[in-house]
Amino acid sequence: MSIGIIVMGLLIGFMVGLTGVGGAALLTPILILLGISPSIAVGTDLFYNSITKLFGSIQHWRQKTIDLKLVKYLAIGSIPSALIAVGMLHLFDSFFHNQEQIIKHALGYVLILVAIATLVKTFMKKRLEWNRLQLKPLHEKKALTIMIGAILGFIVGLTSIGSGSLFALAMLYLYRMSPSQLVGTDIAHAFLLVTAAGLMHAGIGNVDYLLMINLLMGSIPGVLIGSTFSSKLPAKPLRAVMAIMILFSGLKLI
Repeated sequence: MSIGIIVMGLLIGFMVGLTGVGGAALLTPILILLGISPSIAVGTDLFYNSITKLFGSIQHWRQKTIDLKLVKYLAIGSIPSALIAVGMLHLFDSFFHNQEQIIKHALGYVLILVAIATLVKTFMKKRLEWNRLQLKPLHEKKALTIMIGAILGFIVGLTSIGSGSLFALAMLYLYRMSPSQLVGTDIAHAFLLVTAAGLMHAGIGNVDYLLMINLLMGSIPGVLIGSTFSSKLPAKPLRAVMAIMILFSGLKLI
């Protein structure tokens, strides 16, 4: 048991509960900067994320705020794509021994993308809503939905980042749904995606289970405390600060 890791989990959980900004975008770069290898940081984060997303999915299932058809179409594209990304990483490492370098650089670019997505979602949400594409029924956007799932799923498999933030931005722009349904659908799909990618990483030995348990011990109470304070503090400035922190983390990793 490491007190430092538990406290870090607590702080990250608190910030996630407070702002709704993805934990992976905060956790993975911090683990790497603390000296943990990028492959272990990504694999552990995906496995850890799977457990936290499970609790969120159960809650939203009870509230009936999950669009199951949208989750299915996204997962058809994202899960195979994430598994291909993990498999390719392992294959590249066998031949070129450059897995850590690929992950580190990919992580840097994706963090910058997540920071921009967070800022767009925070300050331009109204401009993204109610466009022509949203008015089309889901069956007409089936191919597009699967393609988005495949592209973003590959990114998640490679870096552990984006299962919430990037998919949420895509859903906000493309589909007409209530805020609670958007969050519920995003979490349910993210649970399936990070579980599949996390199990694949675990299969090739990229998960540190002791590290994951320490993080969970801190982050679960942290999310609950942060969620309690979220209604009492202004969300926009906090999300903007978080996005800037994620942006600097990304630049540092490139």
